[in-house]
Amino acid sequence: MAHTGTTQQYVLLPPRGLRATGPGASPGVQAFLRSAQPGSREVARSGGGQVRFRVVDSIGDDGAKLIEATPQEALALRSAQPSLRVVPVVYYSTAVAPRRQVRTPVPTLARGITSTEPLTVRVVSESDCAPVAGAFVLAFTNLAASAGAQAVTDGDGVARLDLGGPSVPVERLYVYPITAYWTMRQDGITLTDGAEVQLHPLDLGYTDCLRYFYRNVSESAGEGVTVGVVDTGVTEHPDLVIDGGSNTVVGEDRNDLSDNGDGHGTHVAGIVAARGTPPTGIRGIAPGVKLRAYRVFGEGQNQTTNFAIAKGIDRAVSDECDIVNLSLGGRAPDPVISAAVEDARALGSLCIAAAGNNGRGPVSFPAADEMAVAVSGLGRIGTFPDDAAEVDEITTPFGSDEADFIGGFSNVGPQVDLTAPGVAIISTYPGGYTEISGTSMAAPAVSGVAARLLAGSAETLAAPRDGARSEAILALLVASARDRGFPDPLEGHGLPQPC
Repeated sequence: MAHTGTTQQYVLLPPRGLRATGPGASPGVQAFLRSAQPGSREVARSGGGQVRFRVVDSIGDDGAKLIEATPQEALALRSAQPSLRVVPVVYYSTAVAPRRQVRTPVPTLARGITSTEPLTVRVVSESDCAPVAGAFVLAFTNLAASAGAQAVTDGDGVARLDLGGPSVPVERLYVYPITAYWTMRQDGITLTDGAEVQLHPLDLGYTDCLRYFYRNVSESAGEGVTVGVVDTGVTEHPDLVIDGGSNTVVGEDRNDLSDNGDGHGTHVAGIVAARGTPPTGIRGIAPGVKLRAYRVFGEGQNQTTNFAIAKGIDRAVSDECDIVNLSLGGRAPDPVISAAVEDARALGSLCIAAAGNNGRGPVSFPAADEMAVAVSGLGRIGTFPDDAAEVDEITTPFGSDEADFIGGFSNVGPQVDLTAPGVAIISTYPGGYTEISGTSMAAPAVSGVAARLLAGSAETLAAPRDGARSEAILALLVASARDRGFPDPLEGHGLPQPC
């Protein structure tokens, strides 16, 4: 056949699940997948001729394959192996709440600009006036139009904002530090050149939303349970103990579990199982678990593939992780990750996923998969400073306790199973600690609660690793949930409670 078109990546799947074994297995597909190992391949297609494609990676000997082929070759492959599923590679991101962005620079809108020199703002610590480097500063002159200027502070804490003058009225100012400080929001101010902005330092003994609903417990809580964090990797941190895992990114060292530079996976891991002691460290929901890291995001990348995620889930299940945390998401349903989540449920592991952060949009995938547990993001007034950027996330309806709200970022819908703290959560981060919002933070809170419930149920913990076991873990979670007074699409069964 003619080899035309641009080469793309596809995932080859058996009729069911990730591996060509078990009910509904096709001997032909099994033999084909076993023969298709990394390297170039040719396979005869029905009607004669050859189909060329390259196998890039594999999930086990008879498992799913990542291949490169043209669309024409993929079509011919479907004809050659009619029981084989040929699925395009799609991409996923971490499930953190989006931050505001300046979309329109001021000079393109403003009239009567008096200066082309940037206005400088110095960001410092409230406690000792030390400069805060690397903070993202946004000044909106027209918030509705997303017009203004933005910059990152230098080593002296100085951000240079192109606002067109030395003294400019600003509708809203935001500052997002990397670590060690709370975010900041100010309304209706006039910024003048050389202005100083002070940030509140994080207090590791502070009762944030997570610690309000889940008090710190002993270091042994969750002992006997294994939790896998499928994410951006986890950096070395004094509050974290990582018991192995795997890197499933094509071309990277499978033993490189370290954070890919994003920090997300380290934050998620701390929510599950940090072992620090306030006020010099922080403690997660289930510090006694065996915590494993499955890095599925490449170095410096903010997206990953369905294949890398599926391989990470598969590795976690093979390593007998009882709970698999998925603080990531995409839009459309995807058979590759569905196959991995379904296999996990069949083998006694429960996947807990972030509902997503599209501002009341529909639940993201894989949280929307019926075999996953979808978690929305709960917030509480009074668990972050009054001038923090998270004030933006306070929205109606409020719960039975009028301080409770579902974060404005959180996706909602009939697939939501549970809710958990996801607004302004303090946790571990490369180089220290930071606070982040998103359903990415809510999912690991539920993973930690699930671990503690499972640790407290000797019968379920010791049960054979099959579908009945994973259903029993889910039943423990659901039975523990307490209604917080929100409509079902916002909170599902409610807020789960550890034993």
